[in-house]
Amino acid sequence: QVQLVESGGRLVQSGGSLRLSCAASGRTYSTYAMGWFRQAPGGERVLVGAISLSGYSTYYTDSVKGRFTISRDNAKNTVYLQMSSLRPEDAAVYYCAARVGRIATTVSEYDYWGQGTQVTVSS
Repeated sequence: QVQLVESGGRLVQSGGSLRLSCAASGRTYSTYAMGWFRQAPGGERVLVGAISLSGYSTYYTDSVKGRFTISRDNAKNTVYLQMSSLRPEDAAVYYCAARVGRIATTVSEYDYWGQGTQVTVSS
């Protein structure tokens, strides 16, 4: 079992940067692939990016490639989402999620979820 707590969301200007953190508790954190999802008002929850349990493999959705970076520190049981060149369309509630095994790209493939953190981007 893994418990996830996101932090770092806030209001930021368009073009700005922000780093989200997801702190995990649980003895087997390092055996989980981690994903960052986002959900805008009225929209579906969609994958932003994911990182393998080792941290060597990452995946990004096309709209954030080159702007967002996922990393993890297994010693600190934390995964990060560094976001730069933020756009108004990046505004959403951001969730981190964990699953046993390899990186996955859909909501249903993840087993554990955080409560989310709000990112607002002003134009």
